Amino acid sequence: MSATFATIDWRGRAVRIECEWIAPERNDAPLVVFLHEGLGSVAMWKDFPAQLCAAGGLRGLVFSRPGYGRSTPRDADETWDVDFMHRQAHEVLPPLFEALGIDEAPWLFGHSDGGSIALLHAARFPAKVAGLVVLAPHIFVEDKTVANIEIARTAYLGTDLPQKLGRYHDDPDSAFWGWNRIWLHPPFRHWNIEAELEGIRCPVLAIQGEDDAYGTLQQIRGIASRVPATQLLELPDCGHSPHRDQPQAVIDATVSFIHNRRHP
Repeated sequence: MSATFATIDWRGRAVRIECEWIAPERNDAPLVVFLHEGLGSVAMWKDFPAQLCAAGGLRGLVFSRPGYGRSTPRDADETWDVDFMHRQAHEVLPPLFEALGIDEAPWLFGHSDGGSIALLHAARFPAKVAGLVVLAPHIFVEDKTVANIEIARTAYLGTDLPQKLGRYHDDPDSAFWGWNRIWLHPPFRHWNIEAELEGIRCPVLAIQGEDDAYGTLQQIRGIASRVPATQLLELPDCGHSPHRDQPQAVIDATVSFIHNRRHP
């Protein structure tokens, strides 16, 4: 991987985005952009993006969203609203791609919140996405999701979770509270992007573990009911992070999906 930073204008200020390229020398290979989970970052992906790209002969871009990893943290008084994932999809991705000189339609590989952001971006910009691979995405809010995010809040306040997150984020408070507060904000219970999915025109591979503590299989089945070109992969013995619990199954399915559906 090769590390770099891109600067975009977002929410009235210059924001620095941490990025890492994987195998940029593969000029003619499909480009996969990795969108991390609600507490993720470049570092938290570990070596999975490199493994996936090596297996498929792909190029990759991994980045940390504003507020995460080595990217610009949230301001101390900055709170995110119910539309925070829409803002990432509509206001952060386009200028980031422009700043990095990406003028092709990439494949988006998103986990959890990152999967939702990938879906929203593809729905708003259907001609600019080659395809989607979404792992444990959210399309509506479920009781079990909120219950486990409440458990995470208790853990952050009473255990060494802040120190553990500090391995992956310059400002763990920025990463944790930006995510946790909005998911536990009562109006967010009504967040729902099901209708927006009908704007997606690219193929979708939706993957979820049968033991996911943060969502039921109705999340990915809901995508399939609204996006005809959707392939589902429901994995046994797998929780909320299929790329960690069942990495080979995810790699095999993703490589096959991309190569079978890419345009010649």
